[in-house]
Amino acid sequence: MRMHTAANLAWYPAQQLRLETLGVCRSADIHCHCLPGFDDGPATPEEAIALCRALAADGITTVVATPHQLGPYDRTNTAPRIVAAVQALGQLLVKYQIPIEVLPGGDVRIDERLPELLDCGEVTSLAGAGRHLLLELPHEIYVEPTPAFEMLHERGLQGILTHPERYRYLQGGCERPQAWFAAGAILQITAASLTGDFGRRAGEFAWRLVEAGMVSLVATDAHDINRRPPRLGVALELLVDRIGLSAARTIAIDNPLRVLAGEFIEPPGNTLRISD
Repeated sequence: MRMHTAANLAWYPAQQLRLETLGVCRSADIHCHCLPGFDDGPATPEEAIALCRALAADGITTVVATPHQLGPYDRTNTAPRIVAAVQALGQLLVKYQIPIEVLPGGDVRIDERLPELLDCGEVTSLAGAGRHLLLELPHEIYVEPTPAFEMLHERGLQGILTHPERYRYLQGGCERPQAWFAAGAILQITAASLTGDFGRRAGEFAWRLVEAGMVSLVATDAHDINRRPPRLGVALELLVDRIGLSAARTIAIDNPLRVLAGEFIEPPGNTLRISD
């Protein structure tokens, strides 16, 4: 599903450099709160435009708009509403000549009603491809996500657990993801965690997960241009320095493009070496 194409707009220098350097047609961010008036992202269309400019300046060409679904936003940020807002934002981007392609998605809070909500189309798959669901745990209390991952796998979908490094109850331990991988899940960390923007503990745990080979995706989870700006460019440079170009490219460039294409990503599995 392509809601807006940037093909007829001039790339920003950072976009052009990334595409040429890596030999790809798109650089995707699969987790971003860029729709105005939906959640704790931009409040106005003007703020959304500013964020999209920042995404382009960060080298991103395609963004999946992922407003929060369920949890505090229960039954309000529905799939039809998200699709309509993506279309409206795309029109504004054309008007202001911002070369960003926008696709629909959702940042879905783990919920026991997920099967019925999937059946009635109330939750949104990433990029409208119908293969990946971005899942968020509550920040205050741990809820075991393995049943949700298993349910999605049985339905031919893959669950992506977002920003595990930022849940305080997970920080310091890598054991739980093993069960999630066995259920078909993959992990997505926030680029700004790698740069230290979310504090020392989140940063250390993010790098521990990366260096253990447990991370499949990096995304911005950007909300605005000041408090939560996109940081993928800096994170990609740090990843190249720490784990090499090939591994960095896989989690920051290639796997996000697989999500857009509706292609499953192979989970790390149960043979990872985890250091204490």
